[in-house]
Amino acid sequence: MSNRREFLGTLGAIALPASYLSWAAREATASALVPLPTRDTLDILAELAETPGSPDEIARDESFWAQCQSAFTVDRSLVNFNNGGVSPTPRIVQEAMKRHYDFANSHPTAMALFSILEPAPRNAVRQRLAHHWGADAEEIAITRNSSEALHICQLGIDLSPGDEMLAMTCDYPRMLNAFRMRERRQGAKLVLIKLPIPAEDDEEILRRYRDAITPRTRVILMSHIVNITGQILPVRKVVDMARGINGGIPVIVDGAHALAHFAFKLPDLGCDYYGVSLHKWLFAPHGTGMLYVKRDKVKSLWPMFGTAPEQDDNIRKFEEVGTHPAGNFLAIAEALTFHQTIGDARKEARLRYLRDTWAKRLLATGQCKLHTSLKPQYSCGIGTIQIVGVDSARIGSYLWDTHRIAVTPIKHDEFEGLRVTPSVYSTMEEVDRFCSAVEHVITHGLPATP
Repeated sequence: MSNRREFLGTLGAIALPASYLSWAAREATASALVPLPTRDTLDILAELAETPGSPDEIARDESFWAQCQSAFTVDRSLVNFNNGGVSPTPRIVQEAMKRHYDFANSHPTAMALFSILEPAPRNAVRQRLAHHWGADAEEIAITRNSSEALHICQLGIDLSPGDEMLAMTCDYPRMLNAFRMRERRQGAKLVLIKLPIPAEDDEEILRRYRDAITPRTRVILMSHIVNITGQILPVRKVVDMARGINGGIPVIVDGAHALAHFAFKLPDLGCDYYGVSLHKWLFAPHGTGMLYVKRDKVKSLWPMFGTAPEQDDNIRKFEEVGTHPAGNFLAIAEALTFHQTIGDARKEARLRYLRDTWAKRLLATGQCKLHTSLKPQYSCGIGTIQIVGVDSARIGSYLWDTHRIAVTPIKHDEFEGLRVTPSVYSTMEEVDRFCSAVEHVITHGLPATP
């Protein structure tokens, strides 16, 4: 099965060096044999919770973030600035997953999975997610990733031949392919718009969506954060505009990079459907996601897997995927606790501070172009930068091969660059290593290829 990263080959290509792939195969075995030093995670959480200061003050408090950094088990010989793809999880999340998995394997497994670990504990996780992001628990389904959550919406809304589906050229390629499949199977039509890169005028963004709507437009897909640029889009304004056209056009929001990245509540967006990966900025187990469906829309949205008629108006119909490991979903609870201890606003401020630090330093060279706005309402921790005159795929390979710095080279029809995504466990020394390596390329160029 292809993953989200691989689908950027259609519109925004990510080039992973071959040397990285061979290195990863060796390390996968070796790392399992080496115990990592650790501090007690509960002590870390207690210290974080008691730290005073405004979000902007905390963003610059390296002693605070050193505690966060010690909660992860990452290899510090590397610099991982590709947390936008999928993030490592804190030790407390890893331990919870293992605890649930061990339980399922030490008891009658069917009983453990279907009667003990499900459904009550899963419903408790559902309730906590709903409460934190301001939703009703009966509007939250736990999925395996944002692709699954969004496919449920994109494929589950009834369409007829000739109906139009509106999206944007920089939306995630897998989501565009979901609509293209409906074109091939049902004769619906995908309409794409382009937005400025970066976009810093809400009215211009709104105008481009509005001008593309016709009497046949039946659904809109839009990104909360554009995955390849870090652009934050004015979701609420588009939703409000679409609600007054064609009897109300539903908006499906791709929140893969937004939830737990910056502070907001789901009702603030006004949208009917919102899909997200929890293994990015929430630091939940890999292979976890969430779907929000406004309660009065649950019954009319078809699930991807067959369910009984009596489940039609039950949010759990979207979770009917067959046998699956319960530990992945239950350990979301530990990830949410870790997130809440840091705090939404403090996390947002830190991610933006990290982005601003490397972006402004590289822009000062005069040899770089930033495809991400530095205005807080239009971006947060994700930034995409182009080193003028240098191929982005080549510099991405150079950074990994020479410096063991992982970033995300982007090749898109409209631009190219390096997507850079540090996280709360990233250090300022790592930011300096990244900037110094790029500055060396700017000054001396890339080494000649053999």
